[in-house]
Amino acid sequence: MRRMNISRHDLVHRPRRLRSSDAIRSLVRETRLGVDDLIYPLFVVEGEGVREEISSLPGNYHLSIDRLLDEVEEVASLGIKGVILFGIPDQSQKDEKGSAAWAEDGIVQKACHSIKEEYPQLLVITDVCLCQYTIHGHCGVLEEGCLINDPTLDRLANVALTHAQAGADMVAPSDMMDGRVRAIRNRLDKACFKEVGIISYSAKYASGFYGPFREAAHSAPQEGDRSSYQMDPANSNEALREMELDVEEGADVIMIKPALSYLDIIRRAKDNFNLPIAAYNVSGEFSMVKAAAQKGWIDERRVALESLTSMKRAGADIIITYWAKDVVKWIKG
Repeated sequence: MRRMNISRHDLVHRPRRLRSSDAIRSLVRETRLGVDDLIYPLFVVEGEGVREEISSLPGNYHLSIDRLLDEVEEVASLGIKGVILFGIPDQSQKDEKGSAAWAEDGIVQKACHSIKEEYPQLLVITDVCLCQYTIHGHCGVLEEGCLINDPTLDRLANVALTHAQAGADMVAPSDMMDGRVRAIRNRLDKACFKEVGIISYSAKYASGFYGPFREAAHSAPQEGDRSSYQMDPANSNEALREMELDVEEGADVIMIKPALSYLDIIRRAKDNFNLPIAAYNVSGEFSMVKAAAQKGWIDERRVALESLTSMKRAGADIIITYWAKDVVKWIKG
């Protein structure tokens, strides 16, 4: 039989063959979003019987500890491996120092105890910051309108230690102070909490996407903004420097926040550091999709899954998202 010689110019390339059916698309899919990728944020408040929907975060709630446990039961039943806790003290508990943040009977400390008693296998991560606990709403020591870095470190380390004592598996400093990872690591190690990990908000940008969260956490600054300590959204190389410092100081996980507008930063983090990369799908990213979906302009499920998959594709190993429960139901449904 005569062999036919076919030149490369005679070949017709048809990549669409691998997109021709749902079965084939699923078989060759490069990025998969799953339940093991997700962490669910929870907002805990003082009181009893409290389950109040946060108007700017539809489907998310302010929860007293008794109702928090109901929510955690659902989270655990869905197979989600962890939660991150944000504490909201009563207004009367706030002061200039943010001292309620490191109180042994603080709201996060009590919530940690309660969750770990009922669900010891669930990963409990705690946000470490002072903004919710100070009357001025900034993330550290404020003097004459300026946030002072080094005196803030001791307070953050105190917060992290009390969270560890309450049962937290990991602490997540979100303040963006220089040196806070080292200060926290040293404090935890000296107190024999070497097994408690640190998820560092290494590249936390001064973003406009935080608005709904600040309502949820009652943490908006009373004056000025956070541009002197959170990162300039225009900067990328600076993010790598921040991450490198946090790795040197003992961070176990690097976090980028926000996620959707900073996919390039997630990718650079993945390419440059041999640590797990977390992405925070923040409140504004969530709420703008919710609002558009309520108007009937977009399909919430489709857009949410597309957004979260883009974060995974960019290199995120862990995604903190208010859609965590919905994602599991969508995937399983």
